[in-house]
Amino acid sequence: MELHLYQIVVAAIATIMIYQGLANFIKGKQSQTLLKLFTRILVWGSMATIAVFPKITNVIAKTIGIEGNINAVILTGFILIFLMIFKLLSAIERLEQQITEVTREKALENLENETK
Repeated sequence: MELHLYQIVVAAIATIMIYQGLANFIKGKQSQTLLKLFTRILVWGSMATIAVFPKITNVIAKTIGIEGNINAVILTGFILIFLMIFKLLSAIERLEQQITEVTREKALENLENETK
């Protein structure tokens, strides 16, 4: 079995993403839930599996009726989309936490002003 560069890159990216998810979950970060960890492992594990064993997609393609194998293009598109989604979700969660902190600070300031 001969590995191409894209297969190695996809497997490396998938490994890094799974490792980050596991590390965040073990550290107990608020934004990392068991569902997110499971989703991350499922998505990136599937990406790595398809990249390393591309013939699996032929079986899936024949099962659902798609002919032709354009693994590299589809896999690259999926990777880019999932990277963007994870980065956006991460940014949104940070913003939500910052908004919560600011709201709490303002509420405490208002409470202090009312009691004076």
